[in-house]
Amino acid sequence: MDIGVFIFDTDYSVDIADLAKELEARNYESLFVPEHTHIPTSRQSPFPGGGDLPRQYSHTLDPFISLGFAAAATDRLKVGTGICLLPQREAIVTAKSVASLDLMSKGRFVLGLGGGWNIEEMEDHGVKYNRRFAMMRERVLAMKSLWMDEEAEFSGDFVKFEKSWAYPKPHQKPHPPILMGGETDYTLKRVVDYCDGWFPRGRGGFDPMESANRLKNMADEVGRDINSLSISVFGAPPKPEVLDGYRKAGIDRALFALPSEDKDAVFKTLDKFQSLLD
Repeated sequence: MDIGVFIFDTDYSVDIADLAKELEARNYESLFVPEHTHIPTSRQSPFPGGGDLPRQYSHTLDPFISLGFAAAATDRLKVGTGICLLPQREAIVTAKSVASLDLMSKGRFVLGLGGGWNIEEMEDHGVKYNRRFAMMRERVLAMKSLWMDEEAEFSGDFVKFEKSWAYPKPHQKPHPPILMGGETDYTLKRVVDYCDGWFPRGRGGFDPMESANRLKNMADEVGRDINSLSISVFGAPPKPEVLDGYRKAGIDRALFALPSEDKDAVFKTLDKFQSLLD
């Protein structure tokens, strides 16, 4: 099982290139960053974690630019979105960003996706909350055409374009891994329908064996080969007994949370995790 981290990369936290180099030196497999374009001050949508919304949610850097710096500073470290709010993004431009970053990192990019929870944020992008997953599915399928087809085209309710040339193509074939965040059965249906992996959060009583079986049962229902799907746990508790349970369940990747703080604080947190990698 691979071990990685995620951090809200902000305008006040550790330099992402410094962090990436340190992670590679410590033999971490990957670095993931979340995305929020902005946070409307009305704050009508309650924070899913409870209480006040943490400061970092309104300070995140653009994930593709941030991960580009991380990839440029390293040779082996995988970089990923955890998660990219695809309903809030235009498909053609996002496909170009993904392909460019994957090509320039020589195949080290992972695309983690999610529908989002902040209704006001997505409405500012013209997205209706109850249509966000329909929009996401179309945008994924449209991006796959742009990545894989010599003459890409798509016609849907939310994405339409005539036959087009779209380069560069991603380094990874047929495209970078697509992971879907969430924990519901609806999430699992989306995973087996058009993704390459599941990206659940390691909290709220997450049971790795039960979760792995849920995914296998959902894949079996539609004839999807379970071996074509991965499981990456977002926010895994950094405890040896928890990681042992993940390994027994066949979890592919565990991501530890890093604080959005300065270099000293973040590297001290990595020191606390180091025994789990050795």
